[in-house]
Amino acid sequence: MLEGPKKGSLYINICSWKRVPAPQQPNKPLSVCAGKLETDTDDEGHGWYSVLDVALNPAVLQDSKKDKTQIYMLVRNFAQQQHGMRISQQYTVVSRSPKSSPEDLQRRLEFQQWPNTSKQPDTASQSPADLLQQISSLRLEEQDKDTADQIICRPAEHTKKDLIQVISTTYAQPQKPEYLLEVKTDTAGVPRSVELTVELPKVRSMSECQLRISKDDILLEVEDFYYLLLELPETVNEDTASAVFNKKKRRLTLRVDVF
Repeated sequence: MLEGPKKGSLYINICSWKRVPAPQQPNKPLSVCAGKLETDTDDEGHGWYSVLDVALNPAVLQDSKKDKTQIYMLVRNFAQQQHGMRISQQYTVVSRSPKSSPEDLQRRLEFQQWPNTSKQPDTASQSPADLLQQISSLRLEEQDKDTADQIICRPAEHTKKDLIQVISTTYAQPQKPEYLLEVKTDTAGVPRSVELTVELPKVRSMSECQLRISKDDILLEVEDFYYLLLELPETVNEDTASAVFNKKKRRLTLRVDVF
């Protein structure tokens, strides 16, 4: 619980992400990647609450499975130091927290996800979207299962300083590439196809690109480099989509017919 003139509940989602560096030595700071703090009021009018997402290296969470108190203590301390909060000593581990769907987590962490992405293997090369799909909970009553803890808390008073190293959420955030989206019409001016041209100077082959299309939008991802999600100006038939990558110009051209 948060203390002070403006009291409320603080929910902290503890997430696992392989891209957060593991501690090299026991006395080194613990790396943390945190999302934006979000505040809202509950639907029943009982007051306001805040939600904060904190990602740690999987090895850190694995090592703390038997005794998670220190992780809770460090994360609570981070929340207080990072956002200038006064947090009470009492906290509770819960299985769910408000505004903590995968889409909410991605939004606060400033990552976006393709709506129908299937679950990907948990590998070191996973994308931010894959990470958030594979978040698991750290419930105390389920010791054999990695979870996303939601805790309402205050930091321990005797925690050492500099035990947490904050990593910006732009750590692996891809750039939006330059693109041109056009609707091709016939001689009568009727829309016949949609053509997307994307400049990808950091890409060498089509195999580096993940391209997905629906009748309403297009998603292009190149891990660590580019992310482009576009709403299409016309409803298209995704079964007619074709894409060509020009290696010399580092340019991707996609064409799809309009319904």
